[in-house]
Amino acid sequence: MKLTRRKRREYGDSAALSDLAFLLIIYFIVIAGFNINKGFLMNLPAKDSTRLVLKDDLLRFELDSAGALFHQGSAVDMDTAETEIRNLAASHPNLAVVLGVNPETPWQKVVSFIALAQRLEVESFSFTMTDGFTMTDGPAGGGR
Repeated sequence: MKLTRRKRREYGDSAALSDLAFLLIIYFIVIAGFNINKGFLMNLPAKDSTRLVLKDDLLRFELDSAGALFHQGSAVDMDTAETEIRNLAASHPNLAVVLGVNPETPWQKVVSFIALAQRLEVESFSFTMTDGFTMTDGPAGGGR
């Protein structure tokens, strides 16, 4: 009985595959270098820094659970908030903007306000989570 033998592969076939593998490795290394992280850059204060902020330099805003923006007890839109921040920043160089955020607030409203503060180059910006308080409903669950 005569057995048929398979033809042996030549070395040229495997060399082409190793070249292809090498090129793919180089390709993925180069592509990984172009991964750009687009995020919100904010300068945070140093851990041991002490900065005094006067009451007159504080500008407070609140976002309720529906995403409505409030300033001094009344609802305002983003354009009004922008005007208010611009006007106060001109007369108060140490202006600090504080944003109270309800846990139920849509995240896009918070991001939009932070983008506004960044666009206006507010140097001191802070936001805190509130305990469910809304300007229209009053304190929820025992007050503030």
